[in-house]
Amino acid sequence: MPALLSSSTVTVYRSASSLPQNVWDAFKADPRNSNIIFAHAFREVVPRRAGQSLDDQVWISCTTGNTVDFVLSCARHIMGAYPIFIYSVHPSSTLDSPFVKPRIQLLAESLRESVNVERVYSVFAVDMVSSIFAETWTRMTRIGFYKRPYYAAKFTYCTRESLRARQSTIIPGITYDLRIAVPSDIPAVAVLCHGFAAEAEPFILTPEEAMKEATHLVNLKQLWVHTIKEGDQPTGVASIVAVTRESPTISAITKVFTNPDWRSRRCAERLVRKVTQILLKHKESVVLYVAHDNPAASKVYSRVGFVGLDKSMPHVGSWSEFGFDRNRVELGHW
Repeated sequence: MPALLSSSTVTVYRSASSLPQNVWDAFKADPRNSNIIFAHAFREVVPRRAGQSLDDQVWISCTTGNTVDFVLSCARHIMGAYPIFIYSVHPSSTLDSPFVKPRIQLLAESLRESVNVERVYSVFAVDMVSSIFAETWTRMTRIGFYKRPYYAAKFTYCTRESLRARQSTIIPGITYDLRIAVPSDIPAVAVLCHGFAAEAEPFILTPEEAMKEATHLVNLKQLWVHTIKEGDQPTGVASIVAVTRESPTISAITKVFTNPDWRSRRCAERLVRKVTQILLKHKESVVLYVAHDNPAASKVYSRVGFVGLDKSMPHVGSWSEFGFDRNRVELGHW
């Protein structure tokens, strides 16, 4: 078990560029698990591209002595506010309630002093941490949380060693291409962004919002497409994969979605493998989250080489997102 609460302190920062070296060192100590926060911090302190500003942000560290126990982020992006993200440098297997509760209490108190309570619409962290934060925040603000998580997922990763290469499949009568999306793809990509969000209640998008998201991702070259053509039919976009969180050694794959008309043809697997192969030329690992209740996706990622998704692989972490009463908060998007 990590150290007791003998001298834990919290510090609030208004920008990632203000974070001290010990926080950056905590991120770098476990760059896979810290990616959910590290990537957003890193994006602010490197030269920005248009549309990547992270205004109205709050970062809070909780330290005991010289050890950073937790880092909390409250940030936003072009599509709205992110959930509250919480990262601990301590492995989840070593955390217990007596260690976590008092530190989460300190973080929650500082957060309440730093933002309007309506801003906190959900929290995403490893299971124990997100559950304790939700309970603490509800007790503190009287804003209830939904006992059923918005999202409950395994956290997994792929390395050059675990990657399972496979020769491209030849499908008679069908041609396809796997590439970075270009502006002419935006209308088709927007349809798939809308479809992805429709399966991620409550974070649904209107067609106009989906177009905004697609345009943003394509302009930043963060979206890959699997195009496909069958016979004399027009070329369409079968699958999309986004790469939106990057730190020096880690990339995260997000927003994997296949057009229902092209499912059961391994389009997503083909595109995820291609994107992962390319990312691993420059990164040590590629990470992603996969919902516990999506065994089909787990099988796809396992075939690509993401670990911990079948019984033959090592255990990976479990993360949860708990949402707060939507009548009392302002819902964001991620």
